[in-house]
Amino acid sequence: MENLKLPIALVMAMAAQLAGGVWWVSQQASTIASLEETVSQLGSRMAIEDNVNLKRDVLDNAVELEYAFEEIEDLWDELSAMTTAINEINKIKQRVAIIENDIKYIGRDHNSMFDMKSE
Repeated sequence: MENLKLPIALVMAMAAQLAGGVWWVSQQASTIASLEETVSQLGSRMAIEDNVNLKRDVLDNAVELEYAFEEIEDLWDELSAMTTAINEINKIKQRVAIIENDIKYIGRDHNSMFDMKSE
């Protein structure tokens, strides 16, 4: 190994490769660090957006729920009005039935009176 002779071109090529390798690794490390920072920022941004979206969705659902309760109250009001109307109709039917019975008995009484007079 005392007389080891290496061509200058080979040494230069190896030095260039070594320098290129160091440069490539440093570029990769820089890219990875940049990507890690970007991912961290995106994670924070996504957490903030999720929080904002959650608040918006809760407010939207609250408005929809309030609207649904208003519709239910309207339905109860309509049901109450319909029940009142049915009760009034039933009262009228009862009065008509009583009047029909009265007319029926009045007619019998008058017919029997006319039958007695004719005898």
